[in-house]
Amino acid sequence: MEFDLIELVRARCALARADVRVGIGDDGAVLAPPAGHELVAVTDTLVEHVHFPVATRPEDIGWKSLAVNLSDLAAMGATPAWALLALTLPAPDRDFVERFAEGFAELAAQHGVALVGGDTTKGPLTITVSAFGFVPPGKALLRSGARAGDLVFVTGTLGDAAAGLRFPFEGLFQSPASAEACDALRARLDRPSPRIAAGLVLRDRASACIDVSDGLLADVGHVARASGVGIDISALALPASPALLQAFGAPERLALQTTGGDDYELAFTLAPKHEGIVLHDLAKAGCGATRIGRVVAGAGVRLLDAQGGEIATKRRGWEHFA
Repeated sequence: MEFDLIELVRARCALARADVRVGIGDDGAVLAPPAGHELVAVTDTLVEHVHFPVATRPEDIGWKSLAVNLSDLAAMGATPAWALLALTLPAPDRDFVERFAEGFAELAAQHGVALVGGDTTKGPLTITVSAFGFVPPGKALLRSGARAGDLVFVTGTLGDAAAGLRFPFEGLFQSPASAEACDALRARLDRPSPRIAAGLVLRDRASACIDVSDGLLADVGHVARASGVGIDISALALPASPALLQAFGAPERLALQTTGGDDYELAFTLAPKHEGIVLHDLAKAGCGATRIGRVVAGAGVRLLDAQGGEIATKRRGWEHFA
């Protein structure tokens, strides 16, 4: 049965790439990185009850398991190429695997990603994906390059995914939000859009970059720490979708935007001289960005109100072992 499931995934996720010399079927893949490029490798694990609700459709789990990895590649300014998949199932469920592979393959095809190997085993529903991409030598975006005076931006909107996660548990279908708004928020949770095109635009321009997965304040805090700087974020500048504005009042909306996580947007820093051309090129790439703050001398991240006062927050973002 294990080999039947592997064959099912291989057939559904088949995508030919010239740089895949040997793919699924041997003890390992044989891959040929392009000459003159460096390899970027990332990995993420999704666990039922933790990273997605029990009722999540298998197609959406498949999509998201790859999307979160592609988001990491985007934050590095890398072009995606290959992926490995380790799928742990409570039982050999062919229907689940078919539907899971459908969602995985849909996103992989959009970005030219070949599935080149993996494993299946028995246990609580858990998905681990490793993804690999390429950057020219020395061109990878890092967290450590922000400098005082740089501006801070974020792509897309914030808080939608965290809002979508609440629907099954907190009765928000009785909120002022329309059914369409609720569906839009849940879609942001289930099918995040990795900002690959934005990452390529930011290459050679952004001084630092990170994907927003654990919450804006937590993730921007990683940039501040790695770069040895402070970062001030304007609460009023944070971009919100129409659906989020409809569903939540200001205090709860701010908490979702700053600490909710699962957005998979890119937060990046930029010297002011690059702002105009980068925003222009991001718009051409189909991904807008909003200026939300500034890099300052010092340490840590401050969330500021309209008068420049610091807003206290109970938490900074997702804590994996809390």
